Amino acid sequence: MSGSLSLRLAHATLAVRDLDRMVAFYTEVLGFHVTNRGEPVPGMGEMVFMSQTPDEHHQLVLVHTAEPAPRAFMMADHLAFRTGSLDDLRALTARLAADDNGSAIPISHGNAWSVYFTDPEGNGLECFLDTPFHVAQPYADGLDLSLSDAEIEATTRAKIESLPEFQPFPQWRADMAARLDGAQG
Repeated sequence: MSGSLSLRLAHATLAVRDLDRMVAFYTEVLGFHVTNRGEPVPGMGEMVFMSQTPDEHHQLVLVHTAEPAPRAFMMADHLAFRTGSLDDLRALTARLAADDNGSAIPISHGNAWSVYFTDPEGNGLECFLDTPFHVAQPYADGLDLSLSDAEIEATTRAKIESLPEFQPFPQWRADMAARLDGAQG
């Protein structure tokens, strides 16, 4: 395969048994702030999103899991890499298909467009880029990468603009910066 993808490690998602204890540790000891908390879909545990910077909605996600997650479970136990464009996600899905890796799951989180997949040993991975929007998390919907960039953006906006916390992502960043400044003062 020729060409390269430019990826930056962006966040970690951890499966945890004692969610309240873990939230207390990460907020009180390590200084993270909860940005959202909720249950994404039936069968998945409560998720807590945390950050220390207005540049990232979440640097860490804790997912309540009564039992250890199966090796191929990607939403609650994965590494996430930031990429630069929807074309990068399209190229990634093509590379996975060429490698006979049928695990790619494109998802819109409203605030990010993602492709989840597993490596050959079943480790969960995510490649994503931010959308221009913020919406309360967790949120998940399908993502059709065969659409144009403009169609994906318009479809995403139409699906989330009536949901809680919907706003332009730069506004969320400014609000989060003020929140962090207030917490430090």
